Amino acid sequence: MSNFFVYILKCNDNSYYTGHTDNLEKRIAEHNAKSFDGYTAARLPIEVLYVEAFTTRDEAFKGWSRKKKEALIKKNWDELIKLSNFGRSNGSTSSPRAE
Repeated sequence: MSNFFVYILKCNDNSYYTGHTDNLEKRIAEHNAKSFDGYTAARLPIEVLYVEAFTTRDEAFKGWSRKKKEALIKKNWDELIKLSNFGRSNGSTSSPRAE
């Protein structure tokens, strides 16, 4: 079964870049080599902070706020739930993935 990965990078300006791919090693190498003229190309070096495997590309894609990304990186599940629609209404349409 193929895996798709969601990953969060920390850029040299302390911003986060979230992406997804079916070939993690290749994609990180592409970021580092500036293979694409995009967000991270101007913000190297990057640091991989978080990686999670999913069974489908749709499951791997997440459009989360910075606070949610930080809670995910820190594995702070209570904060992640609090920032989601499950914990309170904050205008976000995202929710944590059920385990």
